[in-house]
Amino acid sequence: MLISEEQLKALVLKTSLIDEKRLQELSDFAKNSDATLVDTLVEKDIISDENLGIMISDFLKMPFVSLSKISIPEEVFHIVPERIARKQKIIAFARDQNGIKVAMNNPLNKEIQDMITKKTGSKVIPYFSTERDISNTFHIYKKELQKNFDKLLQEEIGKTEHIATNAPIAKIVDMIIDYAYQDRASDIHIEPEEKDSLIRFRIDGILHDVLFLPKSLHDQIVTRIKVLSRLRTDEHLSPQDGKMRIKLDEEDLDIRVSIIPITEGEKVVLRLLSSKSRHFSLLDLGMNETDLKKITSAFSKSFGMILSTGPTGSGKTTSIYAILKILNTREKNITTIEDPVEYRIKGVNQIQVNPKTNLTFANGLRSILRQDPNIVFVGEIRDNETAGIAVNAALTGHLVLSTLHTNDSATTLPRLTDMNVEPFLVASTVNVIVGQRLVRKICDMCKSSIEIDQSELLKNLPADVVKKNFGNRKDIRVYQGKGCKICHFTGYSGRIGVFEILEVSKEIKKLITEKNDSDVILEQAIHEGMTTMLDDGLQKVIKGMTTIEEVLRVTKIESL
Repeated sequence: MLISEEQLKALVLKTSLIDEKRLQELSDFAKNSDATLVDTLVEKDIISDENLGIMISDFLKMPFVSLSKISIPEEVFHIVPERIARKQKIIAFARDQNGIKVAMNNPLNKEIQDMITKKTGSKVIPYFSTERDISNTFHIYKKELQKNFDKLLQEEIGKTEHIATNAPIAKIVDMIIDYAYQDRASDIHIEPEEKDSLIRFRIDGILHDVLFLPKSLHDQIVTRIKVLSRLRTDEHLSPQDGKMRIKLDEEDLDIRVSIIPITEGEKVVLRLLSSKSRHFSLLDLGMNETDLKKITSAFSKSFGMILSTGPTGSGKTTSIYAILKILNTREKNITTIEDPVEYRIKGVNQIQVNPKTNLTFANGLRSILRQDPNIVFVGEIRDNETAGIAVNAALTGHLVLSTLHTNDSATTLPRLTDMNVEPFLVASTVNVIVGQRLVRKICDMCKSSIEIDQSELLKNLPADVVKKNFGNRKDIRVYQGKGCKICHFTGYSGRIGVFEILEVSKEIKKLITEKNDSDVILEQAIHEGMTTMLDDGLQKVIKGMTTIEEVLRVTKIESL
């Protein structure tokens, strides 16, 4: 590390963000968890990664750069080859008559600066950037998979007529997984078609065609995946599920495997369970400071329920993981039951649901309560039995976190009542409900601004919502991505959450007990100051994080 832990502690204490006792607790936690103090401070939402970087750069008297906020020309970042950039944790981000500006996690490294100067004949101007920011920027090096695959076949085979017998199948599978990981894909789809085998990546919730393979290679690729995930290679007519682990430079990547027979052959879907992609704090996820205070108040209690709601793929589990990492201290016993366990949290006891051994959410939760837990995470409340046990656990002095499939935060309360949980129990146990969706972020590499007339917004949004968020301005400045190679010409790169945090106040408890419907509860929550998902999304539009089309898409309002 560029500065010592003691120097970092002194800097943090000077900000008055936390006291000395709490800082020492975090330092001890970092040592016990094999984590750095920097990562611990960020993940526990003590300080944002950017603010920590600014603080360290001020101490070093070095200029600071936030790479996530700038556009880097392709001819500039290629000055430093990808292999060296990853090894040395550096990114060349700008060039002018004064020299080449290089973001470095260790700007005191003169050796690498001399090497760049010798290669280019230009002076190097070092900037400090955080390791996390630099790592998140490496995706700019990604190359086209189709070109590299064709090159691999040419090198390994030479003559295309021998593809079926000579193809380097292991290399092809490794290449597909590595590219998907670098592209931050959540899933890989390998689909047999009439003449080809199509590879698609799900990136930021959207599927992209990335590679066409000769149909003759499809069965060999499927067999290779079956071998790696210990599935039956002689079974072609039944669905199979498994898992495997691939060693990458960045981490050991767990992958969930699903294979089903379709008309043209066997289709494979690989779910990439990257631990690094889940290293988010609540601030990273896009939660504003007001909502963050509500969440902090809820998880500071030693009992009750915190519920995260939304459809599949809305980031519910990621939000719960972010809370668990804040709560995870040595003096607490945290136990989870999940389906599946998406990634390991050091110091947390995690149980995988297994229907074959009758280890269901309900049965597992019963067993957990005999394990003297302080905090329990139930992956999902799916049935009446699980709901009843979870509510009783929250009532008897446990902090229970869970997820539910409902459209918004207010509909969660009647939903629990529908699951045969008495309204007075719901009112007594639920502390806070997090409703959320994920919107795609505008690509920083090709972001541009445009002005639209307020009348365009009024076609799709209620007048009171437009006035509340945009005022009376006739011309409204918004942002969009033009589309570039980095974002697959979509204009978007990465995702961020839009949230609504419903605190169960005394008035809302009364409404629940009186069995009022969700509309009445929602109206009261807004009256008490709750920001709806739509309003939160529109605020992110104003800040240039996302587009109006994205907010309308995820909040189920007809798109522009």
